[in-house]
Amino acid sequence: MHVMPDSFEDLTSECLPERPWRKFPFTTFIAMLSAVFTLVIDSCCVSCFKKKFVAAAATNANASTCLEAGERKEVQLFGHSHCAGHGHDLHADAEQLLRYRVVAQVLEVGIVVHSVVTGLSMGASMNPCTIKPLIAALCFHQMFEGMGLGGCILQGECGMKVKAIMVFFFSTTTPFGIALGIALSNVYSDRSSESLIVEGILNAVSAGLLNYMALVELLASDFMGPKLQGSKKMMALAFLAVLLGAGGMSVMAIWA
Repeated sequence: MHVMPDSFEDLTSECLPERPWRKFPFTTFIAMLSAVFTLVIDSCCVSCFKKKFVAAAATNANASTCLEAGERKEVQLFGHSHCAGHGHDLHADAEQLLRYRVVAQVLEVGIVVHSVVTGLSMGASMNPCTIKPLIAALCFHQMFEGMGLGGCILQGECGMKVKAIMVFFFSTTTPFGIALGIALSNVYSDRSSESLIVEGILNAVSAGLLNYMALVELLASDFMGPKLQGSKKMMALAFLAVLLGAGGMSVMAIWA
């Protein structure tokens, strides 16, 4: 909600030369490229790991199922259709699991980039009136982002090592950005051309990535899934929850 306007403000600032920064909408252009690049990365990740992961999982599980001692006779009589059905279900489950893992990792990247920029801005700020409300907004902001990312990690059924790494980066990137901002506060000026360009570009990249993930990977996949499509009541509640969440984040954007 606030990332895109922040990028607009940075890249159209009076502190930057009029050409080219105020003659071309760099924010929307970079956000569009970021969304397309995220789509490419998403597609390539699924394409690269799909054959290895899904085929291996389906083959191993199918073989172990069909060769159980108690089912050998049944497999001899009806084994072809039985194994084919199992193979199809396992293939679909493995593909969906892989999808969840890719979504969790790409979402983590977007949150990390955004968190570093936010922490850097807050750490370098010298105005207590700006910092105090920003801390409260940041706490709620990180909490909701963490809840969303945690849900994606659980759906992906990642191992403990991967979970620990993702939790570590999510937990430390904002404090790292704050510490970096404090360390650079003597030489860092949020009105300098270099800082405006860097922050504006990073915010635009983060906005494009997070918009793609939110609309395409998270909301669209849930609302088009069989669980919501099969229940009008649940779909209505889901729409209400999305509107309430968007409204809450819009209110927090006043201070963010």
